[in-house]
Amino acid sequence: MKGPYDLRRKINQDYVQAMKARDTARSSAVNFLRAQIKNVKVDKRIEKVPDEDIIQVIKKQVKQRQDSIAQFTAGNRVDLAAKEESELVLLRSYLPAEMSTGALTAIVDEVIKTSGAASIKDMGRVMKDVLAKVAGKADSQAVSAMVKERLSKA
Repeated sequence: MKGPYDLRRKINQDYVQAMKARDTARSSAVNFLRAQIKNVKVDKRIEKVPDEDIIQVIKKQVKQRQDSIAQFTAGNRVDLAAKEESELVLLRSYLPAEMSTGALTAIVDEVIKTSGAASIKDMGRVMKDVLAKVAGKADSQAVSAMVKERLSKA
């Protein structure tokens, strides 16, 4: 990405393309995402929403889709689960590439070493530092599991 607002621009372009192609499912999903981004803009009273905030909105939407898929699957509503799954794939396409497990492990080990964390009691401090370093490129649940594993060995 070139500038701090490229993600918003890409989402808007995708919406226009979906509308021109008469792809109602895609245009509906992207339009809903645009509405959520606009809500952030209104709530924070800012003119332009930076990519970091847009990524948080997308992650929230991804989590909601995952929960919906689980509920629809449990309720035997395969049609609705498939719709949510297609929206999930679309939303994930806007997120930055996930960090590899090896790179994440290296960051967790580095933070534990530099912070002097010795036990599971230091997990909060380590999590804060690790999440700041990975900056949305790793799932927080995966980070939490890895930090817990590393600190339990220490």
